[in-house]
Amino acid sequence: MPSLTQTSPLPFIGHLLQGERNTITDVAGVTVGHQTLSDGAVQTGVTVIRPHAGDPFRDKVPAAAVVLNGFGKSVGLVQLAELGVLETPIALTNTFSVGTVATAQIRQCAAANPETGRALPTVNPLVFECNDGFLNDIQRMAVTEADYLRAFDAAAVDFAQGSVGAGRGMSSFQLKGGIGSASRRVSSRDGGLHTVGALVLANYGRQPQMLLAGHAVGERLAALQASRNAAVSGEPEKGSIIIVVATDAPLDARQLRRLALRAGAGLARTGSVFGHGSGDIVLAFSTAYTVPDRVERPMPAVAMLHDGLLDGLFQAAADSTEQAILHALWRATPVTGRDGNHRAALGELLPASSLSPLV
Repeated sequence: MPSLTQTSPLPFIGHLLQGERNTITDVAGVTVGHQTLSDGAVQTGVTVIRPHAGDPFRDKVPAAAVVLNGFGKSVGLVQLAELGVLETPIALTNTFSVGTVATAQIRQCAAANPETGRALPTVNPLVFECNDGFLNDIQRMAVTEADYLRAFDAAAVDFAQGSVGAGRGMSSFQLKGGIGSASRRVSSRDGGLHTVGALVLANYGRQPQMLLAGHAVGERLAALQASRNAAVSGEPEKGSIIIVVATDAPLDARQLRRLALRAGAGLARTGSVFGHGSGDIVLAFSTAYTVPDRVERPMPAVAMLHDGLLDGLFQAAADSTEQAILHALWRATPVTGRDGNHRAALGELLPASSLSPLV
C-alpha cells in the first residue's frame, strides 16, 4: 500500500502499467476539451469527450451505461441502453445546463448532417451532469451553446485536470473536486495488448468516509479543516460522480456494460457508498470499431474478445477509475464562488504537519 506523506509522490493505484499520458486519451482516437467559466459567483463549465475524430452520428461507437444510483438528470441514456451506441460526443456540465448543451449537440449534428430529423433519423444527444451549486450560482444558467462548441473545438490528447471545464465548481468529500483521468494497459491471454482509460467528474463523498490509496484520511482531514475554521458538515451525501471508461478492446455493448460496472469497484475504494442523494453513473465505450449510420454501408466484421479474457480489463477499469478520482482531488485548485463559499484543495491540506505521515 503506497504511503501518503507530505514528501511522497502521487500514489499509484494497482500493479498494471499506465499508458503514455495516464489519461483516457491513451485510448487511441479519444480526445478531451474544456471550456471553463470562472467569474465571481459563476464557477462552472463544459467538458467534451470525443470518441474519435469523425462524425459519431455517421460512425457510431459501441457503448453501454450503468446507473449505480440514479439521482441524476442526464440526457440520452434511454436510447443508449436500447441501441448500444453513441451518436454524439460525450458532454459533461452542471445540472441546469443539460438542456442547453443537448441543444448544442443537436444543432451541431444538424449542421454536419442537414437531413437530421428529416430524411435521416433524429440524433440522440448525450449529456451528463453534476450539481455544482455550492460554488456556482447555478440559477444563472451561464453555460451557453457556444461554450459547448468551444470545449468541442479544444478537444486534444493533452488536457488539464482538476478545477477545469465541467469540474470547475464541483466538490468532493467537502474538498475541491473536478476532472480527473487515468489509464491502464492490459496484456491479454490471447496475445493482445489493450488500453483502458477513465475520466471522472467528481462531485461526491462525505469526508469522514474518505479513503486515499487505501488510507482512511477523512477524519484527519475534517479535524484539520475544523482547526482552520472550515468545519465539515455532517449532512447526508448529495453529490454525484460521472465516470467515463474508454477502451480499444473489441467489446460489444453487453460486455461494455460489464466493464462499466467494474468502475464502481474503483469508486467504492475511495469511500463512496453510492449515497441516496448521489447520482453515480458510468459510461463505457470501445474505439475498436464503429457502426455505420445507414443500412447501405457494410457492418464491421469484428472478432469480439472472449468473456473469459475480460478480467484484466475489469481490473484496469477499477484501478483507472480510482486513480482518476485521486487525480481529480490532487490536481484541483481551491475555488471561492457563490456567496463566498469556498472549497480547499487536497494539495493544500496534505502537506500540513498534522497529516504527515498518514500511515
